[in-house]
Amino acid sequence: MTRMRVTVAALAGSLLGATLLGGAARAQGADCSAIQKTLTERKDIVGKVNSASQGKKAKITAAAACTLFTKLQANGTEGLKWITANKDWCSIPDSFVEGFKADHGRVSTLRTKVCQAAVQQAAMEKKARAMAAQQQQGGGGGLLGGPGLTGSFRVPQGAL
Repeated sequence: MTRMRVTVAALAGSLLGATLLGGAARAQGADCSAIQKTLTERKDIVGKVNSASQGKKAKITAAAACTLFTKLQANGTEGLKWITANKDWCSIPDSFVEGFKADHGRVSTLRTKVCQAAVQQAAMEKKARAMAAQQQQGGGGGLLGGPGLTGSFRVPQGAL
């Protein structure tokens, strides 16, 4: 989770640069301000990830994190496409483009890991529910999850 916070902090830093860039872009023309919507959405998504991952206990499920990172990755793909197409016209610095590409790559890597964890968590939860249902039906009440003892037990007769 610490690694996620560091990456999210790096994303937030690039968003600050993007906001500054957006002000310069607006001065050149209406087309250059079009990226602001994408960057604002990105900032909101990063804010949600940060707020969910803060504190000692994570307040987000793997499935919810997968959804957020999927949105963040889609946003980055859209932003990267726009930045690449308008880099020269809007005088976007190479350092910003490279930073955005690097952040997008980190988001893609994290998204893959988080979504894999979500799939594994869902599979474990499904297995746990199946085992609980089996135990409720009487098929797993014995020691170590076995079928349990059935029948009768005869106490030995005579002196013990």
